[in-house]
Amino acid sequence: MSFQATPWQTVGPYYRLGLEPLYHTDIAPADAKGERITITGTVYDGIGNPVSDAVLELWQADADGIYDHAEDPRHDAHDPTFHGWGRVPTDDAGRFSFTTIKPGRVPGLKDLPQAPHLVALVFMRGLLKAAPTRIYFSDEASNGEDGILALVPAERRGTLVAQQTAPGQYAWNVKMQGEGETVFFRY
Repeated sequence: MSFQATPWQTVGPYYRLGLEPLYHTDIAPADAKGERITITGTVYDGIGNPVSDAVLELWQADADGIYDHAEDPRHDAHDPTFHGWGRVPTDDAGRFSFTTIKPGRVPGLKDLPQAPHLVALVFMRGLLKAAPTRIYFSDEASNGEDGILALVPAERRGTLVAQQTAPGQYAWNVKMQGEGETVFFRY
């Protein structure tokens, strides 16, 4: 019997190999209604190193704020060409990129509309469960009315906001721990 320490990686890279056939980086087909956008960024670990084996799973509503899900009461009116789901890997430098459409506002707390956003689940080595977060948009005036975003301390909200870098282009990074850590939610 050996008493050597085991590697610190508790989960991977095996999960990434299993997900690879399911990568989907172009979330919106060309005929989907709405403003086409691209979001790029990098996933960093707790000491600031890029994470080369992370995967982001993304969920969002269509341009009218309707989810392609039977439990959305407006499901029958959703854009049939848009399913609102993607799975995006990071490259060797921890970078990711995906295209989609800007989502519409969905009902939130007390049926008040939420600001346009995507739900992102971060999978990476060392995690036993995905880390859920959100992506909001810097050019959305409705961010100030979003009940979920209002629950986040003002000094940390910026970690959830993708910055517009050009028309239809946004940059958003994920920091897993430490100073500037991205806000993660429990579901």
